[in-house]
Amino acid sequence: MPEHPEAPYTFERVEYDDARAVELRRVMDLDMNERYNDGINSPSDPAVVKALTVNPADVQATVLVIDADQTPIGHAALRLLRGDWEVKRVIVAGDQRGRGVGRALMTELEHIARAGGAVRLILQTGNKQPEAVALYTRLGYTPIAVYEPYIEAIPFSLCYEKPLPRA
Repeated sequence: MPEHPEAPYTFERVEYDDARAVELRRVMDLDMNERYNDGINSPSDPAVVKALTVNPADVQATVLVIDADQTPIGHAALRLLRGDWEVKRVIVAGDQRGRGVGRALMTELEHIARAGGAVRLILQTGNKQPEAVALYTRLGYTPIAVYEPYIEAIPFSLCYEKPLPRA
């Protein structure tokens, strides 16, 4: 797997139900519940849960970022959504932010998607995740209209796309 000289971490492709991936998503859920638990489109609202649920059968890749000491410090997945490749569940452990892990992880996802035939990536994030919005914008993602399954369940979603030119 690729290693980055500026930061000693590697990428590992795993199954969506890999215990390390599940744990990182659990940590992400705690953070999202804290950010969005304002009574409006609560993370526990059944419509929100349904919109955010990822069917493992739709997942094309799950990627962990593994630190030099073998600790998983980042996670993201790619799923097929009505013919598009969608970035899902991007997380970098709080104490690892600022090391370029998120940027490297997103670049790795782009390589995987391009190799899989994707012509663009799409993603959804929320209005209370300014660090995610900043990362995606820096990486060339541009805003698009909110798409299903988020339109009604999470109308404050911020959605983005990035075309993936052929190499």
